[in-house]
Amino acid sequence: MKKWNVASVRSAKGVERLGCCTAYDSCFARLADEAGVPIILVGDSQGMNALGYDTTLPVNMSDTLAAVGAVSRSVKNAMVVGDMPFGSYQCGDDEAMENAVAIIKAGADAVKLEGGASVCNLIKRMTTAGIPVLAHVGMTPQSVNEYGGFKKQGKTREAAERVLGDAKAVEAAGAFAVTLECIPSELAAEITAALKIVTVGIGAGPVCDAQWLVMHDLLGLNEHTPSFVKKYADLASVVRSAFSAYVNEVKKGEFPR
Repeated sequence: MKKWNVASVRSAKGVERLGCCTAYDSCFARLADEAGVPIILVGDSQGMNALGYDTTLPVNMSDTLAAVGAVSRSVKNAMVVGDMPFGSYQCGDDEAMENAVAIIKAGADAVKLEGGASVCNLIKRMTTAGIPVLAHVGMTPQSVNEYGGFKKQGKTREAAERVLGDAKAVEAAGAFAVTLECIPSELAAEITAALKIVTVGIGAGPVCDAQWLVMHDLLGLNEHTPSFVKKYADLASVVRSAFSAYVNEVKKGEFPR
């Protein structure tokens, strides 16, 4: 299998749709890589899926660097994208640059940050410095307090124009791809057609150039998942049964023999 990078992701637009996912540790990153996942996102979604938080907001740079290191050391072909956690780039461009450099040094091939026109100057500075950026517009989970919950964005024409404008702005700023999260599929199709860079949808319909799914959702490890998720396995029941069998065999003296 080929090693995925910025150039190969760019060249996939209109040629090959990419099924991408998150991973936060060595074991699952290796399995995803062996299965041919082209882009692995070390997302701040680890907050809810691995660290026990209710939102992404408590995730910090230490959490991110540890997870990026574990994932990047375990893959051979996938492109590893490190999510910049809340507070790591809202604090000023100089500190944001230091944090982005730290994520790359930890092993990521690129960084991801949320926002449209408001972060374009930072995207330009990062890409000029040789740090590839995957942008993120639409519903941005780090703005959950502003939204009052995880709510679909771009539902009115005025709101859709803002999302479209943000997508065009991050492309002009130098992002090699952009996540479109929780927006109407018609708007995602419009943006995908308007941009030369790859669009990666999550809850944005089937027309995007690529798709994200949270690893725990697609593997059936989470009890509650968004409506757009397809579970490709039911690992929760398998794992629960294995734990239960182990506990019972120890209790009965059947293990170890």
